[in-house]
Amino acid sequence: MPSNLYGPKDNFDLETSHVLPALIRKVHEAKSTESPTISVWGSGNPRREFLHVDDLADACVFLMERDTTGSVFNVGSGSDLTIKELAKMVCGIIGFKGEIIFDKEKPDGTPQKLLDSSRLRKLGWTATTSLRDVIKQ
Repeated sequence: MPSNLYGPKDNFDLETSHVLPALIRKVHEAKSTESPTISVWGSGNPRREFLHVDDLADACVFLMERDTTGSVFNVGSGSDLTIKELAKMVCGIIGFKGEIIFDKEKPDGTPQKLLDSSRLRKLGWTATTSLRDVIKQ
C-alpha cells in the first residue's frame, strides 16, 4: 500500500487533485497574478507522507526480485510533514511571498497519514527521491 503519490503527469485540477499538485497550482497562479494570498483547506495541522511514483516503482521491482510471496508491505518515504509545512515549502520554492490563509471551515481530513514501512526498510529498500527537489522541477 503506497502513501500519497506524486510525480510526472499528476492531476493539477483544483477540483479533483490531491494536496500537493493543488498547492503547486494555487501557489504558481497566485504568484503569476500577484495575488496577496492563497487559501488552503483546513487548519494546516494534518500530517502527510509523500512518495514519488518512481520510488514506488523501484520498491515494486525490489520486492519482485526477492522471495516475498504472500507478504504485504507498506511503501512510504518514512517521513511526514504538516500541510502548513508543505504549503510554506511550496511557496518558498515557487517564490510566492503572500500570505497563506488556512480555511478552517474546510475539513482537515485524517490527522496523520504515515505508513509503517519498517518491514520494507529491513529488507534494504528506502525511498531516494527528494520532495523538495521534485517541487523545484
